[in-house]
Amino acid sequence: MSKKVKGVKTPSRRKFFKAAAATGAAAAATVAMPNIALGAPVTLKMQAAWPSGANIFFEMAGDYAKMVSDMSGGELKIDLQPVGAVVKTSEIGQAVSSGVLDMGHWVTAYWYGKNPAASLFGTGPSYGMSSQEVMGWMEYGGGRKLYDETLAKVGFDYVGFFHMPMPAQPFGWFKKNVTKVSDVKGMKYRTVGLATNVLTAMGMVVRQLPGGEIQPAMKTGLIEAAEFNNPTSDSQFGMQDVSKHYHLGSFHQSQEMFEIPVNKKSYNNLAPKHQAILKNAAYAANTDNYFKALVRYSADLSKLMNEHKVNVYQTSDAILAQQLKGWDKVIGDFNKKDPFFKKIVDSQKAYAKRVMKYLLMNQPNYKLAYENEFGSLAKVKI
Repeated sequence: MSKKVKGVKTPSRRKFFKAAAATGAAAAATVAMPNIALGAPVTLKMQAAWPSGANIFFEMAGDYAKMVSDMSGGELKIDLQPVGAVVKTSEIGQAVSSGVLDMGHWVTAYWYGKNPAASLFGTGPSYGMSSQEVMGWMEYGGGRKLYDETLAKVGFDYVGFFHMPMPAQPFGWFKKNVTKVSDVKGMKYRTVGLATNVLTAMGMVVRQLPGGEIQPAMKTGLIEAAEFNNPTSDSQFGMQDVSKHYHLGSFHQSQEMFEIPVNKKSYNNLAPKHQAILKNAAYAANTDNYFKALVRYSADLSKLMNEHKVNVYQTSDAILAQQLKGWDKVIGDFNKKDPFFKKIVDSQKAYAKRVMKYLLMNQPNYKLAYENEFGSLAKVKI
C-alpha cells in the first residue's frame, strides 16, 4: 500500500473507476459510431446514347446511377444526361477519353467505325453463345484483356464496365412475312455494327441509322425494314405504326450488352471503395436489368399483338442459316486482314466450344416443357 504524500491529493478509488468508466464509454461510442463523410459528394457526369422520358434503355442507365448512389450512401453520384446533351452519340467514347464527360452509357457497336473488333464485344458471331455467355467470356475467358487492347488500339483512354445481357434481338419489322432468303434480297434495311456486313453478305442493302430516325425512315420509304432491339424499345419508337409484321429471334445481333466507359483520370482519382462501387453496381444492374427486361419485353409484345394487331413470327430457319453463312464469310474476311481481330475470334471460339458443350448438353428442352403446359408455342395467346 502506498503512502500519502503531503500536499498531493490522491483520487479516491470510487472517482478513479467512475472516470475510467466514463472514458471507456466515450471510446466505445466513438468506435460504434459510423464514419461520416464531411466533404461534398463526388459527382460524375454521364451521357447516355438514349433519349430521356419513355425509353427503357435510359431508365436502365438510371437504375445503374441509383445503385451507385445507394451503395455509396450518397457519397458518389452520377449526373445522368440524355443523348445529345453534351456530345453526339458517336462522340461519347472520345468525350469520355478526353474528360469532357466522366462516363458514358452506350454499346460497343457504336464505335465499330473506329475498329470492327469493337463489335465482337457485343454484336459478334454467336457460336452458340447468348449475351450471358459473352459476358462470361469477358470476365473469365480472357475477353477483358482483349477489350482493353482494343481500346488502346482506337485511342480510347477509359475503363469500361458492362451490364444488361440483352436477349437476342428481333430480325425486325417488315412490310410482309418474310420466310425465304429471296424475300429479303435487295431490301433496304437498318442495323448497326458487324451485322451490317453480315446482312450485306445476304444481299440486303443496309443503312446505319440512329434509333430515333428508324421509324420516320421507314415511313418515308428510305428503308423498307428495320431492327432496333426489343419489343419495348420498338413500340416506344412507334414501329407498330409503320409495320404489322414483326420477326423475333435472329443471329444478326444475338448477344449484346451496355458498355459504361469511365474516364481513366476520373476513375483513378476516386477512393478505392468508390471504384469498387462503380464496378459492382454494374454487376447488380446486370441482374436487375435482365429481370426487368423479361417482364417488360413480354408485356409489350403482348400489347403489340393484342392492341396493335401486329403479326409476330419466329425468324425462319432458312433465313437463320443464311445469316450464319454470312457470319462465316465476314469473320473469315476480317481474320485474313487483321491478326488482332482473329486473336479475339479465336479466344471466343475456344471459350464457346467448351462452355456451350456443357450448357447445350445439360439444358433440357424448355420448349417441350412450355408446350406441355400451354400448347403449341406459335398458337399461345399472351
